Amino acid sequence: MRITVRSGDTFWRYSQLFRVPLYLIEDSNPGVNPLNLVPGATVEIPGYVTAEHRVVQGDSLWQIARNRGIPLETLFLLNPDINPNALQIGQIIRVPVRVTWPVVQAQQPQRPYDSNALAADLNRLTNVYPFIRRRSIGTSVLGKDIAELRIGRGSKRVHVNGAFHANEWITSPLLVRFLNEYALALTVGGTIRGLVMEPYYLNAMLSAVPMVNPDGVDLVINGPPEQQPYRDRVREINGGSDDFSGWKANIRGVDLNDQFPALWELEVARSPQKQPAPRDYPGTAPLTEPEAVAMAQLTRESDFARVLAFHTQGEVIYWGFQNLEPPESERLVNEFARVSGYVPIRNIESYAGYKDWFIQDWRRPGFTIEAGRGVNPLPLSQFEEMYQKCLGILLASLYA
Repeated sequence: MRITVRSGDTFWRYSQLFRVPLYLIEDSNPGVNPLNLVPGATVEIPGYVTAEHRVVQGDSLWQIARNRGIPLETLFLLNPDINPNALQIGQIIRVPVRVTWPVVQAQQPQRPYDSNALAADLNRLTNVYPFIRRRSIGTSVLGKDIAELRIGRGSKRVHVNGAFHANEWITSPLLVRFLNEYALALTVGGTIRGLVMEPYYLNAMLSAVPMVNPDGVDLVINGPPEQQPYRDRVREINGGSDDFSGWKANIRGVDLNDQFPALWELEVARSPQKQPAPRDYPGTAPLTEPEAVAMAQLTRESDFARVLAFHTQGEVIYWGFQNLEPPESERLVNEFARVSGYVPIRNIESYAGYKDWFIQDWRRPGFTIEAGRGVNPLPLSQFEEMYQKCLGILLASLYA
């Protein structure tokens, strides 16, 4: 919600008027010098939207504010040109409305969650909570943005991602729901599982890429794209079938979680796929696919302390790679297991994954969380249970 600066205004005053932590107002306005607010400029207030009040006979600003339970001063901030002594019947007054409800479809998705659903949710999130910073870290084969969101101002940098695999798209709304609940708790002073979120925000910076593989997700949910040659090519790769529910790869038939330079040659040797396929084809070399390149570039530039890749299914947490993981990894995975009920597994015969590469190159904790049980794509009926089990992991990742 945007307000107009008046002479003498301060961020502290806004914090008191709107009952929003000062640090969230500061982080919602990164280009604004709080020591030099310019009258007439605009400032973002997180956790609010605006509504319209149409003036009726006998209305006054004082009555409008009283009836809505808001400070009178907030009406002047939203309506800088208003003359309180000359209200006209039918005149529109903008009023602030505190957001106390989830703003995303991902809170409880009712239908498969494709890249358009994600984009709509991210628009809502960043409009209501501008302290969540959003950017594109690259584009998919078909030119779709791969969005990263960052929240928090702490020195510990934690990264989470979802939907590396196309038919594991349920991990995307899982992460978006957490971002929404986290932001909501911060702005209204609420808690998650009885925990106050301010220390989490001040302790860590969370980076999230909810959908690494938007082309693949859309293929599984919506069928082949309009663009050629991909429309015909995916059918060919899929054996002529229009049932893409078993598709894990990107639109070119390359498994993005087999694309990283962490014993990639061993993954090629063990994989049954030697050409583009719905799953398990590592490609012709590491990091040939733009989605994997975007994730690698993000990781190289970000100095993450730990990374968590959310996949489905199995209710297990993979946490090792070639015994290169630091001792901290075992402590963390035991905490993740405690809060989720998932089973820690140190090593399996698998290589070239994102968390493998992170452990290998940084010697820092990396985890693959296999959420839920059954056959991918997991049904939305599992979403709530899956979210509740992963919620503890997400919270612990920021503070443990």
